[in-house]
Amino acid sequence: MAQDLINIRPMTVSDIPIGMKFKELAGWNQTRADWERFLSLAPDGCFVAELRGEPVGTVVTVVFEGCCGWVAMVLVPPEHRRKGIGSAMLHHGINHLRSAGVGTIKLDATPMGREVYVPLGFVDEYALERWEGSGTPFKVDGVEALIDSDLAEVIVYDTPIYGLNRGDLIRQLHADAESICGVVRDQEGVVKGYALTRPGSNACQIGPVLADTVEIGESLVRWALNCLSGRPVFFDVPSVNSGGVALAKSCGFTVQRQFTRMFFGNKPYTGRPSLVYATSGPEKG
Repeated sequence: MAQDLINIRPMTVSDIPIGMKFKELAGWNQTRADWERFLSLAPDGCFVAELRGEPVGTVVTVVFEGCCGWVAMVLVPPEHRRKGIGSAMLHHGINHLRSAGVGTIKLDATPMGREVYVPLGFVDEYALERWEGSGTPFKVDGVEALIDSDLAEVIVYDTPIYGLNRGDLIRQLHADAESICGVVRDQEGVVKGYALTRPGSNACQIGPVLADTVEIGESLVRWALNCLSGRPVFFDVPSVNSGGVALAKSCGFTVQRQFTRMFFGNKPYTGRPSLVYATSGPEKG
């Protein structure tokens, strides 16, 4: 069988063109900068599969707080699918995380992927929908540019809502020269919501967007859409956030695809998805 001949090795920066080729074949939205972030966040957690010396697959794993791992970018080119390569990559990623002492592993599954993950012991956490549309001019008050000095407070705000400290990821997303980042504070200067965006190969990705109220969530999403006026946009909303779903519809967006956030292990670290108006995307959580 093909999986018996697979060699799985660490990914390096020189492998990014391979990852880009595979994600383009899959029609995914990542850019070179996304692969660079993966390698920066988890230099020992990104892998390439080779079959007789030919690259045939990828997987990326990232650890948050030393206790929860994220699996993403399980990619196999069409001509090598149904050979067990994707399963081998997934198992390699899971085993890597478990050997690192991670008690919980999470991922966002497509409907097809979910059929693979359920028999492995992954459990549904909540559903997400990817909304597709275009940036639109909006007049929005109360959103300020998120600058370096805001990051510490934003990360403190983010942690209980996301369920884990993902400060390194937020810092890297903010550092992207092409990102657009906003924050809302109350009259006392306390952070009440924030939004990050980043470029994609198919569309700009809004997210994460977290907010204490529907009104703040609307302001942040509309602010981001105004900044991205005329450009194609994606954002992924937990279905449990009815205000976020209604907002996407009111902005003229339509559902492009669906995901299920799943977990395996001790606890889900769910956080408060009802306050999440856009996730970081299926590859980043």
